[in-house]
Amino acid sequence: MIEFPKPTVEQFFTSYNINNFTVSSDEKRILFTTNLNGKVNIWGMDTPETYPYLFAQKDQNANFIKYDPKNRFVLSGFDHDGDENFQIYAIGPDGGVPKPLITGEPDEKYFFSKLSQDGRKVYYVTSEGNPSFLNAKVFDIETGEERLIHEGGEAPTYLADVSVGEDNSAHMQVRANTYILGFIRTKDGTEYITPDPEVIHTVGDMTFIKDDEVWFSTNYESEYDYLAKYNLSEKQFSKVMDFGEESVSGLQFNRHTNMLYITTEKGVADKLYYYDLNHDISDEIKAPFDAIRQLAVTKSGSLYALAGSATEPFNIWKYQLEKWTSLTKNRVLGVTSRDMVEPETVRYKSFDDMEIEALLFRAQEENRNGYTVFWPHGGPQAAERKFYRAMFQMLLNRGYNIFCPNFRGSTGYGASFVKLVEQDWGEGPRLDNVEGIRWLFDNNISSPDKLFLVGGSYGGYMALLLHGRHPEFFRAVVDIFGVSNLFTFYNSVPEHWKPIMTRWVGDPETDRERFEKDSPITYLSTMSRPMLVIQGAKDPRVVKEESDQIVEELRNAGREIDYLVLDDEGHGFSKKENEINVYRTMLEFLEKHQ
Repeated sequence: MIEFPKPTVEQFFTSYNINNFTVSSDEKRILFTTNLNGKVNIWGMDTPETYPYLFAQKDQNANFIKYDPKNRFVLSGFDHDGDENFQIYAIGPDGGVPKPLITGEPDEKYFFSKLSQDGRKVYYVTSEGNPSFLNAKVFDIETGEERLIHEGGEAPTYLADVSVGEDNSAHMQVRANTYILGFIRTKDGTEYITPDPEVIHTVGDMTFIKDDEVWFSTNYESEYDYLAKYNLSEKQFSKVMDFGEESVSGLQFNRHTNMLYITTEKGVADKLYYYDLNHDISDEIKAPFDAIRQLAVTKSGSLYALAGSATEPFNIWKYQLEKWTSLTKNRVLGVTSRDMVEPETVRYKSFDDMEIEALLFRAQEENRNGYTVFWPHGGPQAAERKFYRAMFQMLLNRGYNIFCPNFRGSTGYGASFVKLVEQDWGEGPRLDNVEGIRWLFDNNISSPDKLFLVGGSYGGYMALLLHGRHPEFFRAVVDIFGVSNLFTFYNSVPEHWKPIMTRWVGDPETDRERFEKDSPITYLSTMSRPMLVIQGAKDPRVVKEESDQIVEELRNAGREIDYLVLDDEGHGFSKKENEINVYRTMLEFLEKHQ
C-alpha cells in the first residue's frame, strides 16, 4: 500500500479562525467572520447545504455580526489593521461591500450593543465625546436620528441590553475587571441591581426576561458567579441558582421559547446548561467540546454554538432534538485529532502552598525533541483553557512539550484568586511561574538547557520579567507584544482603559518602587539569553514603543535580539500571511537555539 508522510508543520498553518456568527430568522443562512481567504471577511452558508461562500469583503477585523430580525440587512463592526477602533457597517441581504452606517473619525470607537425587535434602531456605545467613560446611544435607521441614552461617568460604562418595549436599558459600569456594577436606566432614573454597590463584585451578561425584570450573572458576596435576577417593580434582587465551583460566564435568552442557556467555566473547561422558565427546571446539556465562544438562538427553539476543544478548531454547531451537529468543518489540512495532543491537567504547589492548575501538552513520543516551551498566558485576568491553538499543535508536531500554568490572577478559580494579580503584576504571579518551572525540572520533564520561554501580551510581559530575573532557567525567549515598562504602559493604554489602571496595575507615583521592581526593563543587565520580539505596529493595548525600548536597549548592550514588526496588525494576527510569518520565524528561532 502507499505510505504517506506524517503531517508537516506547514499543514498547521492552514487552519482558519471563526470569530463570531449570526443566524437568519428563518435559519436558511448562517453568516460568520473568518480569515478563510487570508484576511477577515464575512462568509455565508445556505442551509442545509452548508457550502461556504464569501458574503461581504472588508479585509479587516470584525468584532460582531448581527442579522436584522426580518433579514433585510446585516450589521457588522470593523476596525483598521488591528487598531480596535471599531465602527458599524451595514451589508445588504445578498452581501457585497459593507456600507458605513455609524462611523466617525478614524480614532473613534463604536461598539454595537443591541438591535431593536423591529430592526429599526441600533443601540451602541461610543467613545465620541466621552473617550474615558463612553456614551450609550440609539440610532434610528429610518430617520437617521440619534439619541443619547446614557452618558458614562466615574468608570467606562457599556450597554448590555434593552427591554422589548425599549423603555428600560441595562448597563455595566466597569470600575475594574473584578468590580463591575450593573444598573438599569428607566424613565425615572437609574437603579443598581445588586444590593450594595460599594461591595466589590462583578455583574455580567444582563438580559431582560421581562420588561421589568433582568437576569444576570454575578459573584455578589460569593466566590463564584451565579445566576441572579432583579425585578424593577418590586425593587428586589434574588439568587436564581448557583453552580457550585463553576462560574457563570455567559447567558443567551430565547424569548420565543422562554428558555435561558447558561455557560459556566471551571478551570480549563466550559459547561453548558439550560433553564426552562416555563417549568422552572434546569439541567446540563452534554456537549462534544470544551470551549464555548458564542451561543445563538432562533424562533424555532434551535440552539447554535461556536465551540471547540484543544484538538478541534472552533466550529459552528447546531443542537436539535438533543443532538449536536457540526455545520462548519474547520480543520487542519490532512490532520486529524489523532495527530494532535490533548493536554493533561496537572496541579502543583506554589511558594505559599497555593495550588496552581496547569495544562501540560506532551509531544507524541515519536516526535519528541527533548525541549519544552513554557507558556505564561495573557490577560492577566484570563486563563489557558482547552481550546485550539494552531501554534501549540504546530510546536507539538515539531516535538516540543508545552506547559501552561494558570497562575494567580487567572479566571475560573474564584473571585479571590482573580484579584490576586491586581496591583501585583510581578511578584506573586512570577513566583507561581517559577514554581511551575521547578515542577517541570523536579518531574524530569525539562531542564534549564532544554526550556524555552514564550509569551504574548501579559504573557509577553511575564516572559520578559522571568528572563530578566531568572535567566538561568531558560535557553532562549520569545516575547510577543509584551509590556516592558509599567510606567510607560500605564500612560499609553486606550482612553477607556485608563480609569481602571490604578486598581489593575497600581499608581506610578505612590507605587513607584513596585513599578520599578516589576518592570522588565529594570533587569536589562541580566537578560542574557537570545530573544525574539514580535510586535504589531498598530497595537492599541501594548503599543509598539513597549517593544522598541527593550529591543533598542538590549541591542545597544550587544545582546542577540531578533525583532519582527508587523506593520498592518494590532494586538494579534488577523491576516493569515502574517500569522504564518510569525509561526515560521518563531520555529526558526527555536530551532536555531536548540
